Amino acid sequence: MLSPWRSELSFIFLALLFGAFFGKLFNQPALVLWLCLAAYLARHLFYAHRLIIWLRGGRANELPRGDGMWEEIYYLIFRLRRRNKRRKKQLIRMLERFRTATAALPDATVVLGPRDQIDWFNEAAGRLLGLRRCDIGQKIGNLLRYPKFTHYLRHADYQTTVGIPSPAAENVQLEIRIVPYGEDLRLLVAQDVTQLRFMERVRTDFVANVSHELRTPLTVLKGYLETLSDAADAVPEAYEKVFQRMAEQTARMQSLVDGLLSLTRLESATRQLTQNRVNVPALLTLVCEEAQLLSDKHPTLDLQIESDADLLGSEQELRSAFSNLVVNAMKYSPPSAWVTVRWSDEGQRARLDVEDTGPGIAPEHLPRLTERFYRVDVEGSKSGSGLGLAIVKHVLVRHGAELKIASVPGKGSCFSCCFPAKRVVRTERPIAHEIHA
Repeated sequence: MLSPWRSELSFIFLALLFGAFFGKLFNQPALVLWLCLAAYLARHLFYAHRLIIWLRGGRANELPRGDGMWEEIYYLIFRLRRRNKRRKKQLIRMLERFRTATAALPDATVVLGPRDQIDWFNEAAGRLLGLRRCDIGQKIGNLLRYPKFTHYLRHADYQTTVGIPSPAAENVQLEIRIVPYGEDLRLLVAQDVTQLRFMERVRTDFVANVSHELRTPLTVLKGYLETLSDAADAVPEAYEKVFQRMAEQTARMQSLVDGLLSLTRLESATRQLTQNRVNVPALLTLVCEEAQLLSDKHPTLDLQIESDADLLGSEQELRSAFSNLVVNAMKYSPPSAWVTVRWSDEGQRARLDVEDTGPGIAPEHLPRLTERFYRVDVEGSKSGSGLGLAIVKHVLVRHGAELKIASVPGKGSCFSCCFPAKRVVRTERPIAHEIHA
């Protein structure tokens, strides 16, 4: 940087020396000095004008000629333009690779702008969503006219997905997810889930049909075993224990079939949720009284009603969910433990906590507890069917509630059902329900 400035200072020194000489020669030093300054300024204006012309439309590979500090300015700008040109080419190549990779994806991909307008889409989007090149710039909501998708787009709840039929392919089901990125940009991804939905429907129908078909033989078998039990005097003593084990396993099989049928009904998309007002304090009182009758030796049960809130929903489904939680806590806790059932307010929402001081659950089991047939073996307790918590989860999902599970091995577990405010109905009645047993 010193060489251009040294050259510029040398030029200024020569101009001043030239002005002083001719000023003294013509006896007009002020006039000659002003003329020198005007010439120096005209030189800068000339090079500035050349720079503007070069930046506007000049060839980027040609470097304008200059002297002094203007030579350095031209060179630095030329190097900066060349660097930007290389970076631009790299970005173009990256963009082309991205578009090529995205175009090869089997899932429909659409880039949405700040106003939900279509900026770009791949070939799969044209095949699955029916988009055409002339649709670029159009709002996606004007092209996919499905109430579920419109609601999803308006509420911007991008943590979930929405399923719609394909507008371009017959008998094709799509699952759409929107992923925000950048500033006010979003990526819409639509996946073909037709085969997945078909396999889920086949699985559900298979379980429902098998469970239904098993009920008749189980009922017959149970009836014969009850008959043999009533005729205990006519049955040899050596067979009494055999029949007793058969009756226990039949009852277990009956419970498993009933659980599978309950899950099938809950998973059915055509089954509408009733909107009855459910008296939760009375329901919990009944559930706790029934839970105490399951065994002579059971842990201490403490029911605490701290809220007068009722719920809108299905009393039968809520009773099934609450009963499963309370019975599980009683079954997996030793007789010396405590089980606390608490119904309370949580702001405008309502909350049910079923807490026990039993053996607890290891952390690696917690994420899978609500899977069907997933069981955790607890020493000293009979293993269940693995359907109870799956039923609880489906009931809560149908009621818009959330299941939270907290557990510490050796200290106990707490299962919490958090119901949204839209499901809660307040009433005026004394809060005095409390059971200790």
